[in-house]
Amino acid sequence: MTSVQGARARARIEITAAIKDEARAQLAAEGAAKLSLRAVAREVGMVSSALYRYFPSRDDLLTALIVDAYDAVGAAAEQALADSRAVTAPNDHLARWTAVCRAVRAWAVEHPHEYALIYGSPVPGYSAPKDTIGPASRVALVLIGIAREAFTSDGIAPPPVPAAMRTEAERMAADFARDLPPALAVAMVTAWSQLFGLVSFEVFGQFNRVVEDRETFFTTAAARLGRDIGLLPRP
Repeated sequence: MTSVQGARARARIEITAAIKDEARAQLAAEGAAKLSLRAVAREVGMVSSALYRYFPSRDDLLTALIVDAYDAVGAAAEQALADSRAVTAPNDHLARWTAVCRAVRAWAVEHPHEYALIYGSPVPGYSAPKDTIGPASRVALVLIGIAREAFTSDGIAPPPVPAAMRTEAERMAADFARDLPPALAVAMVTAWSQLFGLVSFEVFGQFNRVVEDRETFFTTAAARLGRDIGLLPRP
């Protein structure tokens, strides 16, 4: 790459970052449904036709923001797991589970508008492309990884699956965790939805005048979710 090409590449990265930063500011002020390429272009000092060279449509810009948000919370979960491995016993799966859940909450509380973009109300007229699937899976994969390690070391005892759920449980396991028992797949999906329910209640204000010590409440609830999927206490 020539020096001219390198300068152009750096300039494109900087301009792309500036566009995204302004778009995030608009999300915070107006919400995703009102995101406007023309308004973003105006605020970053570009004509709209120039901005289209970076993001051809509002949906392209939304997708970039969504991918960034999923990647950010996914990275927070992955880092929390790595950090917890350094300070917990190899068989303390519940502690690692709780640490990851706490990291997800911390990211959401610090980035409420980005959290709302990926876990709030759908944006009218927007349909997420396949590009978002991988980033959206990062937190779930971290949690599944903890459950998998526990399963291979006899550190988990998932609750039984009711007869009426057996077919669906087998489908779930076949779809995202072929090496885990169907009962654990059901427990994981249940815990995953409850985790983000807890986070959403806090981020969107449903805990106002209900829960005061929210960090302690969340830590206790997250540990209970881990026990609910069958993670056993450290021997």
